[in-house]
Amino acid sequence: MQAFSDLLERLILTASRNTKIELMVNYFRQTPNPARGWTLAVLTGELDIPGVKGGSIRRLIEDRVDPELFRMSYDYVGDLAETVSLMWPGTRGANRIPPIDDVIEALLGATRAEGERLVAGWLDMLEPPQRWALIKMVTGGLRIGVSARLAKVALAEMGGVEPAEIEEIWHGLAPPYESLFDWLDGKADKPSPDIKAPFRPVMLAHPLVTKDKRDDPEAIDPAMIDPDIFAAEWKYDGIRVQAVSERGVRRMYTRTGDDISHTFPDVLAAMDFEAAIDGELLIRAPNGEVAPFNELQQRLNRKTVTKKQMEARPAMIRAYDILVEGDEDLRSLPFSERRERLEAFVEKSASERIDISPLVPVTNLEALEAARNEPPAPEIEGLMLKRWDSVYEAGRPTGPWYKWKRDPFLIDAVMMYAQRGHGRRSSFYSDFTFGVWREGEDGDEITPVGKAYFGFTDEELKQLDKFVRENTIDRFGPVRSVTANKEKGLVLEVAFEGLQRSPRHKSGLAMRFPRINRIRWDKPSAEADRLETLEKMLPADPLLDKG
Repeated sequence: MQAFSDLLERLILTASRNTKIELMVNYFRQTPNPARGWTLAVLTGELDIPGVKGGSIRRLIEDRVDPELFRMSYDYVGDLAETVSLMWPGTRGANRIPPIDDVIEALLGATRAEGERLVAGWLDMLEPPQRWALIKMVTGGLRIGVSARLAKVALAEMGGVEPAEIEEIWHGLAPPYESLFDWLDGKADKPSPDIKAPFRPVMLAHPLVTKDKRDDPEAIDPAMIDPDIFAAEWKYDGIRVQAVSERGVRRMYTRTGDDISHTFPDVLAAMDFEAAIDGELLIRAPNGEVAPFNELQQRLNRKTVTKKQMEARPAMIRAYDILVEGDEDLRSLPFSERRERLEAFVEKSASERIDISPLVPVTNLEALEAARNEPPAPEIEGLMLKRWDSVYEAGRPTGPWYKWKRDPFLIDAVMMYAQRGHGRRSSFYSDFTFGVWREGEDGDEITPVGKAYFGFTDEELKQLDKFVRENTIDRFGPVRSVTANKEKGLVLEVAFEGLQRSPRHKSGLAMRFPRINRIRWDKPSAEADRLETLEKMLPADPLLDKG
């Protein structure tokens, strides 16, 4: 547990992607099997210890300290593992620190009662940093800035292989991944698990215009917009997926390789083919068009889905590409040929659950820019540009594919509440709820319309945190209410990708990907936007259009 705890602490304290990779590479090289394999399972979210959950940890701590004191402390700190690790009244340094593999293997074979007893014993003997690591390990939700993809990149660097090689076999492996590490160490051949309907690493695009050049009219070379070189297609606001049906097995993966098949059985039932296609997962509206992203959110992250939910929000795939057809791998073919094969494939399948993303005529830069900012449907985020001669290459190669998203919506809102962050931000107020003006019973009032926790620099975070601390008017556990009236308040320029109605929110609206674009220290709070301004941005709702 000591080395595992040290790794987590270092990962959480660095913001650098390259440094995180270096830390994981060094850990994997220096740590023997099976400890490093269990650590990998924790980092990638593949470890499930059924006998011990967050409720178990709460019961254990409330048996040892005043429950009211614990609840007050938890409200202030905002993180269960951190709170318990600091409050636990154990005997520190009384015994040796157990290795991570001993801990996990003992817990996997334990009942709930045995698991809680084991965890309590370890918490007694560990120091606070190791307690935190132990609790995070058994409850999940690390929030240390390491994705499953980044952990696989570190593995690839350690073994001198491509990340795609690991991703292609990942779903055929299981913790503690000894065959994987033996291969990466050069002690054995590459594992070759017999995976039916495997995941193929996806191809990603670069922004056509980077954020820092968004206002530069000369950021794009007009000569690049050539119909003989590039194809253009609409970029829909859904979830990028890979639908694979091979050898009697049907699966649907996210772009990062997570298997979400169980959540969309209605789509799987329509996958009566032998192929692997790349596309966008969407919800079909009653009028046959694409429903807002909020409707898709109602189907995501569910362990089970009911017939009623599937009927109310039927899922579909808008296909972008075809990777495999029958026994033929098409990824080495140019996009022009893959597009022809995809069109024939979709026509042959004749499924109401699978259609094709239409191409957009490429004429000149002005016409494409107009199409990007005024697409035929509000559920379109912008355009994709793909070279006709591009092969399907895993990762994000430079040159073949570009995304050109619609300019974001912008509003000026007033900060209302702030909450402490997690990980390296746990000492700062970094999650901000903001609102706009509307007419209330006693005159103008602020109503919340969204929450954002990124878009600002580290220096700006310090300034925002200082404002919160100096302008707090009330506290609600880890949340602070700040001054927000016509005379005083902090205006935030908020960027977002879309807007839809939502009965779950007080304002009746929900934003898509809100983030802080600028801090308007110069703008009086009385001049922030009104709710009516946002309501005018709402698209027509296809769910209400039965025509």
